[in-house]
Amino acid sequence: MSLLPLSPRTPFAVVPAGTPPGSPFTPRPPAPSSSPSRPPRRPTSKTWKALRALRSLLRALPLLPPSCSLHDGHVHSTRRATGTLFGHRKARITLAIQETPQSPPLLFLELAMQTGKFMQELGAEQVRVALECEKKRGNGSNGDDDDHHQKKTSILDEPLWTAYVNGRKVGYALKREPSHDDVVVMEVLQSVSVGAGVLPCDITEKGEGDLAYMRALFDRVVGGKDSESFYMLNPEGTTSGPDLSIFFVRI
Repeated sequence: MSLLPLSPRTPFAVVPAGTPPGSPFTPRPPAPSSSPSRPPRRPTSKTWKALRALRSLLRALPLLPPSCSLHDGHVHSTRRATGTLFGHRKARITLAIQETPQSPPLLFLELAMQTGKFMQELGAEQVRVALECEKKRGNGSNGDDDDHHQKKTSILDEPLWTAYVNGRKVGYALKREPSHDDVVVMEVLQSVSVGAGVLPCDITEKGEGDLAYMRALFDRVVGGKDSESFYMLNPEGTTSGPDLSIFFVRI
């Protein structure tokens, strides 16, 4: 059997396996090329706003260290803390964080949000508080000094934060030293490990009506030098209750 030479312009025809010899076979014509795709549209201003909001939300979610685990929908770590939210109903709410109810506070933070409004949101839905602060970025010869200072500064020692509650910017959160009224409230609540209630107005010097408070245990998760979060735990034996998470992020 002799082989016929193929012309350089003659394409090879691929014959399916099992085709009997001599049977006519017509190769399929090549698929028509698709029309050139349209150039992508530039994002609109609304799209940019949505992307910035999503970026802020992702920054508020810290990376969990390997020692943490998820169980029953809560984040558990080896470290626990006591968190207390208190204030007069029409005054700004204060957040105090302690290692135990009897230990000195690690942080006193005043949020630009009324106590009554915050308590209403806490009773109606899940509350996510994101507190963001910017890293110090130096110029020139002071850059190394600023970086060294940033590494030595604990994230809870930052003086000013931009506060978001459930994704809405509510103003700022300011770290401050405890006042005389703050010390009185902490002393009164020293024997309370977990609970919520109202203290009489004459317990403080301001006397701006009754003072509401809520104290709970939190899982404290340190995701790094620029990320720390607190997840409120429900009392033992209960499966429902206020759901509160507080994120500290340095960006």
